[in-house]
Amino acid sequence: MPALAVVNQKGGVGKTTTVVNLGAYLGALGSRVLLIDCDPQANTTSALGERPRLRGVYDVLHNRAQTHDVIVSTSTRGVDLLPSTPELAGSEIELFDEPNSRAALKDAIASETGVYNYVLLDCPPSLGLLTVNALVASDSVLIPVQCEYLALEGLARLMHTLERVRSQWNPRLRIFGLLMTMYDGRTVLSQQVTNDVRRHYPSLTFRTVIPRNVRLSEAPSFGQSILEYDPLSKGAEAYQALAMEVAVRAGDAAAKQQGIDDSRSAPIANLT
Repeated sequence: MPALAVVNQKGGVGKTTTVVNLGAYLGALGSRVLLIDCDPQANTTSALGERPRLRGVYDVLHNRAQTHDVIVSTSTRGVDLLPSTPELAGSEIELFDEPNSRAALKDAIASETGVYNYVLLDCPPSLGLLTVNALVASDSVLIPVQCEYLALEGLARLMHTLERVRSQWNPRLRIFGLLMTMYDGRTVLSQQVTNDVRRHYPSLTFRTVIPRNVRLSEAPSFGQSILEYDPLSKGAEAYQALAMEVAVRAGDAAAKQQGIDDSRSAPIANLT
């Protein structure tokens, strides 16, 4: 059961898009997938067409509800959701003085995650307590990297934070992979940033790149993944390829059944 925190302290890099669409295509491979919306903005929740609910991640963090009572089924095949609610915005302050402040989410979901093949955690665009909780609850991290200037600088800061979490609270934490997002092959900048990231992290960077694609931007407004909204779009093709690559790295039997060649798949890496 890989638990993957999709994390980057920068906003607008494609974290929610990746969680929703990667989850949909992993579900299409026959896996059971749990999405956990750790962001008070609740973008993953709304992107799946879920209306604001009375209970969510906030309630399980603060022992106000059992996780299995809060998880909801979605219309996306194989995908369940632990939703976000507006109250989650106060958790950064409320958790601060609690003795188990950094492992509250890990403890809350421990009894449920074993029934899923994948758990994907959508993190806020910050490195506060909610993100730390997601990292402590995860086995590894998937980092979307936008193809723009200063991407490597922000990535270096994130790597430092991940190493601190690993050394202090979660020694099993590994980097699952770096995903280049919002790629525009017509621009020199996208090509340069992608080449720079691949040069610095050759074994970590996914072969799949996620293009700038208007259909990916439109899908959430219909409460659908790109698989449901426009499965023939370039964005859909990219996330389908990513799901297969993720499944191979995770050693998923579903990928083997699809006949995917894993000879070039990079291993999960230590935080070094």
